[in-house]
Amino acid sequence: MWQMLQIHAQSKKETFFPFSTVCFVLRSRIILNATRSKLLISFIVSMAAESQSQKKTYCLFGDIMIAPKDFDLSPTKDRQINLQLNFPDVGRVFNDFIRTREVGEFLSGALAGAMTKAILAPLETIRTRMVVGVGSRNIGTSFVQVIEQQGWQGLWAGNTINMLRIIPTQAIELGTFECVKRAMTSAQEKWMDTGNPKLQIGNASLSFSLSWLSPVAVAGAAAGVVSTLACHPLEVLKDRLTVSPEVYPSLRIAVHKIYKEGGIVGLYAGLGPTLIGMLPYSTCYYFMYETIKKSYCRAQKKESLSRAEMLLVGAFSGLTASTISYPLEVARKRLMVGALQGKCPPHMVAALSEVIREEGLLGLYRGWGASCLKVMPSSGITWTFYEAWKDILLADRRHV
Repeated sequence: MWQMLQIHAQSKKETFFPFSTVCFVLRSRIILNATRSKLLISFIVSMAAESQSQKKTYCLFGDIMIAPKDFDLSPTKDRQINLQLNFPDVGRVFNDFIRTREVGEFLSGALAGAMTKAILAPLETIRTRMVVGVGSRNIGTSFVQVIEQQGWQGLWAGNTINMLRIIPTQAIELGTFECVKRAMTSAQEKWMDTGNPKLQIGNASLSFSLSWLSPVAVAGAAAGVVSTLACHPLEVLKDRLTVSPEVYPSLRIAVHKIYKEGGIVGLYAGLGPTLIGMLPYSTCYYFMYETIKKSYCRAQKKESLSRAEMLLVGAFSGLTASTISYPLEVARKRLMVGALQGKCPPHMVAALSEVIREEGLLGLYRGWGASCLKVMPSSGITWTFYEAWKDILLADRRHV
């Protein structure tokens, strides 16, 4: 090609050269020789300028370009061009995406859930066994039984699926809570300025006063429902692996057996009772935490809780919510695991009646002690890790 340009410069005749070669040089930004490259680029730019000013035409035939014979191909300093190809900064785009409020809250919830479950997996195993009536009713004895039967690793039975369950569950739950809380707060402020929402039926107009609704309570209920709908199959798998490891020795076998026996519906066994039990727990849990946190900060005239205070407030919130909703949790677990023994009650009321008939009213709180030992540290640690991760991931938006 360079020889072609030399011939052109000497003979002042029209020269044909492959246009794909020019495009290649432009795309790759290869500098074969400073003088030659700048000469070629000058030729292309000059064509465009001359074509506009003097109405000259430069023809392309396939891969061939026709250059005018009066074009000066001698290298000059005035024709130096610096090509700069700008590519998007993928790292910066990704960092900006991670720094958005919603993604930061989602990731904070996922990380907090994973770290909490890794620490408290043994308590979760004991709690599940006691709730469904497997093994001893004594916490210490139950620990010993698990170690004798399955070894130390038995305390982490089902922990793989538990981790797979808790990461998306906590991410969705905490992310949903924050989003719905902001949306409800914004909507209530708007209604205060523009008036309550109205429903027009013919000539009648109904006004709904929603100022009594707590954005935190609504957000807590929404968080529990959304996370349950999204992650319930993982809860089913976790319970099967924990309660009947001899029947379901691995996650793959558990998925295969449950799907073979009940299809997709089998993975959503006990969804109704789970939602019924989740609503009061999730609503109370988030409402208690936010209310206590704001009241304490207001009383102490401070903007936020310390890590130790978060731990205590989160633990107390979990204890209160668990105590209120625990009978529903017992019924839910019995319905979910009852299919393993072939005597599953038809609905939650029947499950509650069966527990009362067999064990009395105290049966509704069987395993409550183990549940509190698990729920209290779990709630406290989760909130502590969650707020800590938000401080890291949302440092520039923390008080927006």
